[in-house]
Amino acid sequence: MNADDDDPLLLDRQICFPLYAASNLINRLYGPVLSPLGLTYPQYLVMLVLWEEQPQSVGALGARLYLDSGTLTPLLKRLETAGLVTRRRDPSDERRVLIRLTAEGMALRERAIRVPETLMNGKDPAGIDALRAGLRDLVDGLAQHGATRAAENAK
Repeated sequence: MNADDDDPLLLDRQICFPLYAASNLINRLYGPVLSPLGLTYPQYLVMLVLWEEQPQSVGALGARLYLDSGTLTPLLKRLETAGLVTRRRDPSDERRVLIRLTAEGMALRERAIRVPETLMNGKDPAGIDALRAGLRDLVDGLAQHGATRAAENAK
C-alpha cells in the first residue's frame, strides 16, 4: 500500500506515537538510575509529589499523577512495605486515606537529588522548559477533553 502524505493514519502523522515511544524510552532510561534507590518510575513520581507536599490523600495523588486507585493502591502498598510511606485513615474523614513519608522516605530525597540531571544529558535547559510547557498544555487539553466526554456520556 502506497501511503499518501495526507493519510491521517500514517504513523508519522500521529501525536500519540512519539508520546508513546518517548514514554517507553524514558521508562527504560530511568530504570537503571532509580534501581539503586529501590524505586520504579511510577513510585518515583509518587515520591516526587510527596517530597513537594505531604500528607496527600490517595485521591489527590491519583489526580496529580493521572492514576486510578486500582493502579495507585498496590504501588502505595509496595512503598509502605519498603518503609518509605505510611498509609492512614484521615481522622477527620474516615473515607480518605492519607499518605505520609517516613523518615526513610524523606531521607531518600537526598539520594534522588541527581536523578533529573542524570537524564538531561547535556540538553538545553530552555528547550527542555519549552518542551515541558508544551506537554503540560497537551496534558491539560487531553484531561479537559476526557472530562467533557465523561460528562457527555453521563447524560
